[in-house]
Amino acid sequence: MFKNRKIRFTAICLGAVLAFSVVVGIGSKGHTAPQGGDYESIELFTDVLAIVKKSYVEEVDTKKLIYGAINGMLASLDPHSSFMPPESYKEMKIDTKGQFGGLGIEISIKDGMLTVISPIEDTPAYKAGIKAGDQIIKIDDKYTKDLSINEAVKRMRGTKGTKVTLTIMREGFDKPKDFPLTRDIIQVKSVKYKTLDDGYGYVRLAQFQEKTDDDLAKALSALKSENGGTLRGLVLDLRNDPGGLLDQAVRVAEHFVPEGELIVYTEGREKESKVRYTSRKGSKEPGYPIVVLINGGSASASEIVAGALQDHKRGVVMGTQSFGKGSVQSLIELSDNSGLRLTTARYYTPSGRSIQAKGITPDITVEKVELAAAAEKKDAMHIREKDLENHFEDKDKEKEKDKDAKKEKLPLYKTDEQVKADYQLLRALDLLKGWEIIKKVMTTTGN
Repeated sequence: MFKNRKIRFTAICLGAVLAFSVVVGIGSKGHTAPQGGDYESIELFTDVLAIVKKSYVEEVDTKKLIYGAINGMLASLDPHSSFMPPESYKEMKIDTKGQFGGLGIEISIKDGMLTVISPIEDTPAYKAGIKAGDQIIKIDDKYTKDLSINEAVKRMRGTKGTKVTLTIMREGFDKPKDFPLTRDIIQVKSVKYKTLDDGYGYVRLAQFQEKTDDDLAKALSALKSENGGTLRGLVLDLRNDPGGLLDQAVRVAEHFVPEGELIVYTEGREKESKVRYTSRKGSKEPGYPIVVLINGGSASASEIVAGALQDHKRGVVMGTQSFGKGSVQSLIELSDNSGLRLTTARYYTPSGRSIQAKGITPDITVEKVELAAAAEKKDAMHIREKDLENHFEDKDKEKEKDKDAKKEKLPLYKTDEQVKADYQLLRALDLLKGWEIIKKVMTTTGN
């Protein structure tokens, strides 16, 4: 009988993770035998199992019943605790390595609806226009209302070239809209970078994977080489970054947080879940100004980095309120190679803030604005004094030109068209440039 069966957990250490979660040493020692009312509840469960096995209209598979019961049990806890059958658990471990077949979206259950946390860049979902906050009503002809996250992921995953249709409801839609998509191999490039302007770097973190820290170090080194060995400022873009590995979030923050300073700490019921992560000795970035971009798709590990830099006043956080996932999940491999993802702790920023269901509030709120391509053309249509025929030339103009040539040239926008269409990123760059200008003004005025 089930109540006499000893449940054996085989804990494995995969590293600390958040969105996919922290692995802690929950092993057989962590299991305690049921007592008191627990025995009665388990007896009730086994009674129902026996009745179903004996009297259901058709033969039933015992493992399928057990898996279904475990799913139901975890669904009563929180949106991030779940059970993964062996196949799903194997896929999840592959996810953290950055490659799988599917659509390229991160999902969660929000207000009882399957909701897009964020589309992953350069994937079928991103290219089709799926957006953070979209509610997935149907996957093909299957309504998602009663689907677990794992079931939904399983339905969206598949071989490259196969098709699937998502029915999406979005604020502003009169009715749900179908988005036909073709699956592809999703290779999530964790770190992208470019020079925005002379001395101003840009690093985009799409997800916290196993090699994110190494890739970030290479990106920062390349940016400094491109800009004469140092940077005037950096935009760290965490928008639509759904999170990932906790240890990588800590390592990323370590580049900017001084040695010995707290980055994040976790609190739970068990001793193992109470951990303080401090910045270790190692390569640290100079004190150039940083703007961290976040939005509603920034969750979990990306909120840890944004929160740490904000608390230590190492960067200005700009954008919109982040997602607000302030919990830590542990991955526990079970005896049949299935996996348990269980929320075991909450995490807190260095100042003791919990961002659970709140998110990181930006220091400067900047909403996303669609910059019309015609804006520049419209501006070009304005006639100015210099355009009028026979206008007076400024007598001091040539002298000013000579003076300007001797002054240090302030960088102008020379970024690509993609950046010029990104209002939040332009505001971040403006802030960095403005800070440079203000410093010079204050030096000149002796303040």
